[in-house]
Amino acid sequence: MVEDAILNSSSVTNSDKNIRAAKTRLRQDFKIKRLAISAAQRMQAAEAIAQQLVKLPEWLSANYIAGYWATGGEVPLHVVQMRVQSPKVWCLPIVQADKTLKFAPWRSGDPLVSNQYGIPEPDISSKSALDASGISIILLPLLAYTRSGTRLGMGGGYYDRSFAFSHAQSSPPMLIGIAYSSQEADLLPSEAWDIQLDMLINEREVLRFEK
Repeated sequence: MVEDAILNSSSVTNSDKNIRAAKTRLRQDFKIKRLAISAAQRMQAAEAIAQQLVKLPEWLSANYIAGYWATGGEVPLHVVQMRVQSPKVWCLPIVQADKTLKFAPWRSGDPLVSNQYGIPEPDISSKSALDASGISIILLPLLAYTRSGTRLGMGGGYYDRSFAFSHAQSSPPMLIGIAYSSQEADLLPSEAWDIQLDMLINEREVLRFEK
């Protein structure tokens, strides 16, 4: 069960409400902080992150690698995509009707359509897309993270739903948060359905976590 299901439940406790309120405040604060990062700083961070990422043993052995289309000041990933060479395959997420994600191979110049949030995604049938379990590495956007692997997303729950199965296994996909170092938080509220990161990469360092 993930956040939207809990919110519709009559059994929501005051503690649940307090956690949601705290997350809302934090999202507002970190959105402002992320948007304040200049275009030049974003590009510098993207290059530094790409250089660290491609040296990882997990990257070297990966087949399908899924990124995201950067919006709202997120770390851009085009410099990462440029380093994806055959037989590796670069993928982008496709939002599903059940509020989960599938992933479709995409190369620069391939057709795109905008989803309900105005975010470009590959223009292919969902039936032709890959399930989350078929991806080697997932690069996740985020608003904030902690040094213990807690991630604060935008609140839609798409990644939490799509990777709920990862709570019970240590096999792929590897979930790697991509962030600016300024997005680090000392502590973040976390709930049972929140997925934990396997790794976090910012422009300064690579953090590995144990689930």
